[in-house]
Order: sequence, then C-alpha cells, then structure tokens
Amino acid sequence: MSEPTRIEKDSMGEMTVPAHALWGASTQRAVENFPISGYRFGRRYIRALGLIKQAAAMVNAELGVVPKDKCEMIARAADEVIEGRLDDHFVVDIFQTGSGTSTNMNANEVIANRAIQMAGGRIGSKDPVHPNDHVNQGQSSNDVIPTAMHVAAAESLRQDLLPAVEKMAAALEVKARAFDNVVKIGRTHLQDATPIRLGQEFSGYAAQMRMAVERCKRAMHALRELPLGGTAVGTGINTHKQFGGRVAKILSEKTGVEFVEAANHFEAQHAKDGFVEASGLLRAIAISMSKIANDIRFLASGPRCGIGEISIPETQPGSSIMPGKVNPVMCEMVLQSVAHAIGADAAITHAAATMGNFDLHVGMPIMAYHFNESVRILSSAARVFTDRCVSGIEVNQQRAEQLVEQSLAMCTSLAPVIGYDNAAAIAKEAFKTGKTVRQVALEKGVVAEDELKKLLDPRDMTHPTE
Repeated sequence: MSEPTRIEKDSMGEMTVPAHALWGASTQRAVENFPISGYRFGRRYIRALGLIKQAAAMVNAELGVVPKDKCEMIARAADEVIEGRLDDHFVVDIFQTGSGTSTNMNANEVIANRAIQMAGGRIGSKDPVHPNDHVNQGQSSNDVIPTAMHVAAAESLRQDLLPAVEKMAAALEVKARAFDNVVKIGRTHLQDATPIRLGQEFSGYAAQMRMAVERCKRAMHALRELPLGGTAVGTGINTHKQFGGRVAKILSEKTGVEFVEAANHFEAQHAKDGFVEASGLLRAIAISMSKIANDIRFLASGPRCGIGEISIPETQPGSSIMPGKVNPVMCEMVLQSVAHAIGADAAITHAAATMGNFDLHVGMPIMAYHFNESVRILSSAARVFTDRCVSGIEVNQQRAEQLVEQSLAMCTSLAPVIGYDNAAAIAKEAFKTGKTVRQVALEKGVVAEDELKKLLDPRDMTHPTE
C-alpha cells in the first residue's frame, strides 16, 4: 500500500510530497535530486537553524517588517526545531547545492508548515505563514547557512569539547601529582635517555590538554563573526540594516557565545577563513590527544615483554584466540578518532581552498558536517578515554626503577666529572658486558663510591643542579 501524499507548489511547479511531511516542494526536489550519501545534518546544526529562524522572527517583529502575530507563530514553531522535536523532517543530504539552499528551504518550509499546523490551517497552503515571505524574511541561504555553520560549531565547542578536554586535563593533573615520586627512564629517538619522573611526563600531557582548552576558546572566537545581514552577496539587499546586528545579539543571549555581526559581509560570505582557522585549532587538539594516547599505550605495553612502566584498566578481552590477552583499546579508540578529525580537517581545508569563487562559497554543507562530526567524536573520545583509561592508570614502580638502573644513559651525569669520552667508554663496556653503568664505574674506580652514589642518583638527574 502506497504512502499517502499531497501536492505542494514552488516557483518551478507542483511536487508530490508525503502527506505526513512538514517539508514542502523545494525540499522534496532536493530529496529527489540528491540521493547521495544518506548523511544528514546533526542535532547541533538543526538547532542552529532553529535559533536563527526564531531570532530572525523576533527581530522582524521588532522592526515591523513582518506582522507580529506571524512572527510569534514562527518563533513557536522554531522552538520545536531548537528542541529537536522536528529533526525527522530535515531530510536533505549533505551532498547538495554548495550554498546549502536546499537545507535553508527545508528549515523555512518545516517551520512555516508547523506554524500553519499549530494555527489550525492546512499544511502546504502557505497561509497564514509563508516560508519565503515570512520565515526567510531579511535572509538568504547565502548568509543563513554560513551563520548556522558558525553557531553550530561554536556551540559544539562550548558545550561538548570544552568540558571534555577540561575533564581530561584535570584527570591528567591528578596523575601528574600522584606519580611525581616515580623516577623512570627517559626516551628520545625511541632510545634510552636520562631519567625523568613519571609525574613530569604526565604534567606535560596535562599541559597539552590545558592548551587544548585555550585552543577551544580561540576556535570559538574565530567563529564569533556572523554573516547574517549580508543576504545574497554581502550587500544586504532586501534586509533592514539593523537586522544582522540584532539577530547576532539574540543568538549571543541564547547560546552564551559572544557572536557579533560580521565586520565585513563580503569577507564573511565570500570566504571561509575563520572556519578554516577553527578547524585547524580543532586538528591541533586532536594531535595532542594522539600524543597522549600513543605514549600511554606504549608505556603500558607488555605486560611482561614490553615497557610496562604503567598499567591501564582492563576493559575487555583482547583476543578471540589468545586467552588472557588484554589490549589498550581505549588508546586505540582515541587514535582512530584523531585520524577521523585529521581527515575531516583535510576535507574542510580543501573545500575552503577550492570552492570559494567570487561572491559565494559553495562548499559549506560538507565543511559544516565534517567540523561538527569531528567535535562530536573528539568530545566523546576525550570523555570516555578519561573515564575508562586515564583515571585508572597505575604505576609499576619496581619495573620503572629496574629500567632506570639498566639504562646506559645513566653515564650522562658522569661526563662533567670524568669527561665525555671516559663516560662513553663506560657506557660501551656496560652494553658489551651486560652490566650496569654503576657496576662498571665501581669496577674501574673512576670516582669514590660515595661520590658515584650521588652522581648516579636518578632523582637528582630529574631537576637542574643548584
């Protein structure tokens, strides 16, 4: 049995639309034109569209551009978009017109039809609310879509990624303090180096995530200028000159992000430099997470035949064939999340570099999608990694001390006393014989035993001499 339908019209003629749908003819054309990926804009982006349409209606009422009663109806319907109650009616594929016109019209039609429905009218009648004349008043897809890009991205950073990296930073700081008394061997070039405290290593990881917090804030700042008010090409045709600034103020109040109207609408609409800057900062955060996860999985490698200086929580069996094997799955999850973020940044950068032609950028849907997906995935990865790995890390102190004593790099502290060449000779003999640097130095009597004990104190090697 076929699904009930209705007929709607747009400027190109009639279209058959599912009877239950709140979208109209323009959206239906896009559904039929772009059966590409099945990917859709996520919650954050749809919420941003709802916020923009609601704020626009409020401003249009204030300015007397649209009758107040119609604006109130639009605002009520937009509330349902903001809350996520109408997400199923946002049906346009990500791979569509590069301006996102189809998605803007999807929002216009859904909000108009929902407002009509709430008023007891007939869906598709465009009475008493018209998708173009009322919902889209003072706007163009060319300024709505990039504005939604910025609003959705900034809200995602503020509400999802920022608290996630702050939590990870705090957990790493706890471990840095707890591990400060543990001396271990340093490693440079994947070779033994001079001793370092495990707490010092973890303080570096914590600092990376504190810097990630600041990068998150800088990314939000890069997104604060909103193109709304420029309409088609940045000139502001068919809109009130106060429209953009007033909408930006309302959006700031509703999101907690300090949005402002773009200083230059031509830059804001013709290029996507601010978005690229934010994406680059997001990539930097991902790289920090990669370094931390990679180091932790190697420090925990083994448990008997690897480094094994730390232990990480055992979260699941690691093999279907090797009983008892446990793998660093949380670290691997982070590394895969980072790979996704780096790929997303590459797509954003490529689109920004090649699709901004003259007075409009035509790569906006794919850029918005990849940025929001990266934030969503990295935020979840950081939270889960903190809860299920970082918080449960324990030190294997005996193993750490054993590796320090075996290291040839212990001879470094002898060099200022007996000379570089003599210290190097001790290291080579220790390697050749399998003895420790301490044993060879004692046998050769290069310095008194008491002085040697002081020179080879691993903890003294982890801070500058006075």
